[in-house]
Amino acid sequence: MSRTLPTASLEQLFTTARTHNELGGEVSDDTLRQLYELAKWGPTSANSSPARFVFLKSAEAKAKLGPALDEGNYAKTIAAPVTVIVGYDLAFFEKLPYLFPHTDAKGWFDTKPDEVLETICLRNGSLQGAYLILAARALGLDCGPMSGFDNAKVDAAFFAGTRIKSNFLVNLGYGDATKLFPRSPRLPFDEAAQIL
Repeated sequence: MSRTLPTASLEQLFTTARTHNELGGEVSDDTLRQLYELAKWGPTSANSSPARFVFLKSAEAKAKLGPALDEGNYAKTIAAPVTVIVGYDLAFFEKLPYLFPHTDAKGWFDTKPDEVLETICLRNGSLQGAYLILAARALGLDCGPMSGFDNAKVDAAFFAGTRIKSNFLVNLGYGDATKLFPRSPRLPFDEAAQIL
């Protein structure tokens, strides 16, 4: 882990990677499995891995999602080859005997109120969603992550009867760079960071 990735890899993951609003092409089930197999290795606290991913490919699945989408996100999401619901499971601790077997980590969480679990899940599930985006880019996919939907409707449609809640959506596919807006700026180091 002591070597820097080549410039081309850094560009693909970060500096030239862009958020795409128009995605096409085919994304195979095998590619989605590869994507998860990469993303799952990103760190989470106590290896809790609370994220749950629902990959929507079929017209039926997209139609089920449609009523929850904001108007501005509807067309691009229905047209994307895949839309991922990035969610998190408030009952994540049930998996800890497997995920964190060297101690009773389940006991750290199973009596916590939901508002405490929500914070833990949102933090770690969001990290896992970010790992998913980087894994997708590493596999040559373009991404369109977004909010702009009704979480309660998504939860009712896809997670009824569970403790899973939606966090955000990611459209996946292959974008056309000629259809991108000019890149927006980012804050310089001195405005966003400090070294103490």
